[in-house]
Amino acid sequence: MRRQDRVQSPCVSICALDENNVCIGCHRTSNEIMNWPRFDDEERRKVLENVARREEQVSL
Repeated sequence: MRRQDRVQSPCVSICALDENNVCIGCHRTSNEIMNWPRFDDEERRKVLENVARREEQVSL
């Protein structure tokens, strides 16, 4: 699989962790950020589902 065909990182280059260890820019945990390069596409999609839930909580 070509690199550009992989699920892409949600990083928006606003890198700062909040008190819950979640990035305020991409809404990933530090563990999700650190392990992203090793995740396969299925694992990356699961992270993106978690990111979507976290984004909803922030916007409430």
